[in-house]
Amino acid sequence: MGPQILPVATPAQVRAYARRLTLRHPGALAAALGLHALAAVAGLVTPRLLGNLVEGVRHGQADVDTVALAIAGFVIAQGVLIRYAFYASTKLGERVLAELREEFVDRVLDLPLSTVERAGTGDLVTRTSRDVDALSRTVRRAVPETLIASVIAAFTLGALVLVGPLLALPCLIVVPMLWATTRWYLARARDGYLRENATWAELTDGLAETVNGARTVDALGQAEDRQRRCDADIRRTWAAERYTLWLRTIYFPVVEIGYVLPVAATLLVGGLFYINDMASLAQVTAATLYVQQLIEPLDMVLTWLDELQVGGASLARLLGVANVPQDREGATEATPRDELIEVSDVRFAYRQDHDVLHGVDLALRPGERLAVVGPSGAGKSTLGRLLAGIHGPRTGSVSVGSVPLIDLPLGDLRGHVALVTQEHHVFRGTVRDNVVMSRPDASAAQVLAALAAVDWTGPGLDTEVGAGWLTLSPAQAQQLALARLVLADPHTLVLDEATSLLDPRAARALERSLAAVLDGRTVVAIAHRLHTAHDADRVAVVEDGRITELGRHDHLVQAGGSYAALWSSWHGRPR
Repeated sequence: MGPQILPVATPAQVRAYARRLTLRHPGALAAALGLHALAAVAGLVTPRLLGNLVEGVRHGQADVDTVALAIAGFVIAQGVLIRYAFYASTKLGERVLAELREEFVDRVLDLPLSTVERAGTGDLVTRTSRDVDALSRTVRRAVPETLIASVIAAFTLGALVLVGPLLALPCLIVVPMLWATTRWYLARARDGYLRENATWAELTDGLAETVNGARTVDALGQAEDRQRRCDADIRRTWAAERYTLWLRTIYFPVVEIGYVLPVAATLLVGGLFYINDMASLAQVTAATLYVQQLIEPLDMVLTWLDELQVGGASLARLLGVANVPQDREGATEATPRDELIEVSDVRFAYRQDHDVLHGVDLALRPGERLAVVGPSGAGKSTLGRLLAGIHGPRTGSVSVGSVPLIDLPLGDLRGHVALVTQEHHVFRGTVRDNVVMSRPDASAAQVLAALAAVDWTGPGLDTEVGAGWLTLSPAQAQQLALARLVLADPHTLVLDEATSLLDPRAARALERSLAAVLDGRTVVAIAHRLHTAHDADRVAVVEDGRITELGRHDHLVQAGGSYAALWSSWHGRPR
């Protein structure tokens, strides 16, 4: 099954959000529209002056110099007004875009971790990159220029009607054609662009998997299979983009025809009116120039209409993140009465009707060290995520102090239990910045103590690490992740292969250092290295989603069951 694509906002939600976002700064919006309106009015004077000039030449009464100076003055005034109008609208657009990006980041950070894990990286990466870029173009250019064009078109039509209402009638010849074609296009464009973006998400997801697992792909000889997957994703992306291109190849030519017909019709009808003394030469000239001026704003509106569809589809995908249901909506203010974590008849499934845990029961004794072992795919990591409150069980309960973990607010939950996996990330910043993420108010002494607890031998606190700066080794990156955990100081720790990137000797030394620092805390260690189980208070053996054995290391070895077989195999002594 492919990655679960995150939801997409409905058209009504997109319109409502765009309206709220636009009207959030009414003063700036009114100023920008006012400047564009003044610029449009300044541009409407020239056709009227030229019409009067033509009429004056016909009667031999034209003052060419005066008219030329007047036209030059209005053109200069229009240029100045346009300059400030574009500045105002661009400034407003950047402010709106910044707010939209900040809100999107907040939505992404608010996503339940379980949802992010199920969705995969492709869809979310595409939304944070391609969709944000597309929306940036829309907000920076398409939206303000569409508003500008609408203002200019409205004023130009008003001027045309004032020149002669009958001379405005030829413009109506293209209205049915443009209306029908635009309606046809809009009915198909949104779904087409959403499908295009979804195929890009699948393509990105496949490429990310191939790049991240390049060594595995090479070792298993899966290069051809991954190539076929990539080719199939590219074919789907190509087909989706071909469909939207097909829409444009039909829509745009019809629009281009719609630009020419009104000018020709105005000249023809205006000529007939002039011959029959129904309009003056000045009126016909001005009307024709006004119709000609309508082409630019109309072209701008219809051209950006396509970009608005792209931006609308991207906005729907960005807003759709907010439609992800929270997994902690039932968060309660109840306070756990103690730190006893209990798992009762838990079943869990990533897919419906495909449980990976089957009736698991477990009680973690406060302060004990529990090792969870078993074959790959048995459900160890899934159990760890339930113990850390990342997932909620399908049936049964996982609670701390009789309060279900899934009902605790996230901030309270992390004070009781935290998870560290073999996955890690070094954020761009100083070593101190990376460690204090779990406790921003920590002092330098506390940070150094946390690093010492994990045997840190890397650079100093003020050294800048991460992308573009000093690159840490995988082991050092994992030590940073563990130092964050030490500083967070939760009562219960779930370590899911947390030392897997260290060599066995270093891993054991690190685990012993952690054991000394975390004395008195409950530790659940999920690992394949059985020395962890040897040092633990109890060992839980997970097989096929069930705990099949639970007890002390020595007792389980003597019992001669699955754990004894694992222990013998690990020591190279077949039974």
